[in-house]
Amino acid sequence: MMEASAPAATPMDDGIVAAAEACLASVGRAREAIHGVIFGQEQVVDLALVTVLAGGHGLLVGLPGLAKTKLVETLGTVLGLDARRVQFTPDLMPSDILGSEILDEDQDRHRSFRFVRGPIFTQLLMADEINRASPRTQSALLQAMQEQFISVAGARHDLPRPFHVLATQNPIEQEGTYPLPEAQLDRFLLEIDVGYPDRAAERRILLETTGAEEHRPQAVMDTEALLSAQRLVRRLPVGEAVVDAILDLVRAARPVGGDAAIADKLLWGPGPRASQALMLAVRARALIEGRVAPSVDDVAALAEPVLKHRMALTFAARADGETVPGLIGRLVGRL
Repeated sequence: MMEASAPAATPMDDGIVAAAEACLASVGRAREAIHGVIFGQEQVVDLALVTVLAGGHGLLVGLPGLAKTKLVETLGTVLGLDARRVQFTPDLMPSDILGSEILDEDQDRHRSFRFVRGPIFTQLLMADEINRASPRTQSALLQAMQEQFISVAGARHDLPRPFHVLATQNPIEQEGTYPLPEAQLDRFLLEIDVGYPDRAAERRILLETTGAEEHRPQAVMDTEALLSAQRLVRRLPVGEAVVDAILDLVRAARPVGGDAAIADKLLWGPGPRASQALMLAVRARALIEGRVAPSVDDVAALAEPVLKHRMALTFAARADGETVPGLIGRLVGRL
């Protein structure tokens, strides 16, 4: 059976053009403001912005001291979001994140339960060292990340809009940690690697962060402006070549029905949620870079952060020295 072709991208009307021009200016100012505080992590900053503009959640993976926490704090300030931070530890309970019901008694001695909201009721939640919490606590975030609400004692509690989780993970300290399950990893739009800054950037860090005065970020956008930008991302047209590149890339990265050259090296590959993530991410990246339509270059640039946490190698492939980024690079080279 032949697959149905994707609908052709529709030309932009005047309303989208006007909204895009206004959004491009505000997003550009926000990007510049974040870069003015976070030095030497340009790609990381851009990927974090892509995550938020696309309406998703991000997993920041990097060594301690590389400004992951500072990035999330700055992002919240510049975008005008209410931000909170939770330090994940092995003894953290789901109620410590979601909240709990307590028994109240009024002046007439009538008793009733009252729900006390946890720190998850925020617009930007930083889950610091998320893999240090137990699977039970990690799973407390699953419903929130996917459905934008939580359930406590059978009652539904809607989360603020927008709602984003930016989680951090230390790649070297694995003692006393719990690997994130695949179902939760799939909820993260991007996995963002945070590396060391170069010499020039580290020199700037030394000079600008150890003096008497500290440069503090200022709000550039507010909640309504961000929500408007997120709606615009979903309205931007995507050409047939970009849609085909996304489908070719994601489908080739699967052990069944994928690229024959790498299929036997994979335990599992990305599902349709990866295609959706890549579709939104390429639009957001185009907007950040001052364009109103994505290109195949955007697909290539975002392939690794979108796909690498949605793929796993077989033992034989790992023994042969294969890596997930290496396989993705080979697939990108064929676009």
